[in-house]
Amino acid sequence: MASIRDVARMAQVSPATVSRILNNNQTYKTTDETRRNVLRAVAELGYKPLVKKAVQVTPAASDRQFSVGCLLASTKGKYSDPFYLSILSSIEQELAKHNGAVTMVHTEEELENSAVLNRLLDARLDGLVMMRPLAEPLFDLLHSRIPHIVGIDTGHMPIDNVEYDHLRVSRMAVEYLYQKGHRRIGYIGGGVGSMPMSRCRRFRSYKETMTDLGLEIRPEWVLDCQWDDHLCMKLVEQTHKTVGLPTAFYGSSDLMAMAALRALYQLGIRVPEQVAVIGMSNIEMSQYAYPPLTTIDVPTEEMGITAARVMAERVHGDTTLPKRILLPSTLIERSSV
Repeated sequence: MASIRDVARMAQVSPATVSRILNNNQTYKTTDETRRNVLRAVAELGYKPLVKKAVQVTPAASDRQFSVGCLLASTKGKYSDPFYLSILSSIEQELAKHNGAVTMVHTEEELENSAVLNRLLDARLDGLVMMRPLAEPLFDLLHSRIPHIVGIDTGHMPIDNVEYDHLRVSRMAVEYLYQKGHRRIGYIGGGVGSMPMSRCRRFRSYKETMTDLGLEIRPEWVLDCQWDDHLCMKLVEQTHKTVGLPTAFYGSSDLMAMAALRALYQLGIRVPEQVAVIGMSNIEMSQYAYPPLTTIDVPTEEMGITAARVMAERVHGDTTLPKRILLPSTLIERSSV
């Protein structure tokens, strides 16, 4: 069992500092970073006195330091997707304003390891922010053990959810390409967890919008790249060599749209003169693509801030019915269309 000295060693502070922070000593002044490091070490090491101290805390709930875990929806590397990292960063910054801290960060794949899952459950978190839908058994387990769960775009009904309109962003992208004169429009995307791409809202909206506009959906121009940029490039190249390319691609994430841009560049195909490309998310690097990527902006910073505020309200006593908060998206016109 971990000791207070183990926590102090991991957090690189003295045992006395750990004790004061865990006892919520109001006279002891420390930085938010030090406090977060201590709580993170406590959670990762499973240091049990944290639970006991939390029960004995007497200040008002709004004054109590609380700990939150985050479940990232990353498919390649825990911290490699700028879309989800932007949300995570905003969550951390906003929670700090409400006396909260992110003390554990995991992916769904990591939770397949029973030791990692047990450590998460034993950490006695005050809340969890989920950035992807989970299989029902795992969700039910987390929901039964963690007091407050806020979802970001998960669709799970018993919890609060902060979302953007998947159906609307795809319609905006396809309609914009249509207005620019494109009639042969392909799609690049992937599934979500165990859900195949065919069931994903962005893809369903792409098909519905194409049908509404009277446009043909050619299967050979629908590229399921499984959110892998190398596979995306390979599929674009194969499509070019076998059946030819559409006049435009809707990449349902900026990372995949930028992978398509790289593939087209290597093939010597001019963008947007020969093939136009529009993305979705407006990650920071999209403006530096060649050419700069036209995209649909998803307000990742606001999603993180909103999720953190909802979490703080729940921890501090909000018992109203679960909320569904839908944030708007906007078209960002650049040079790839």
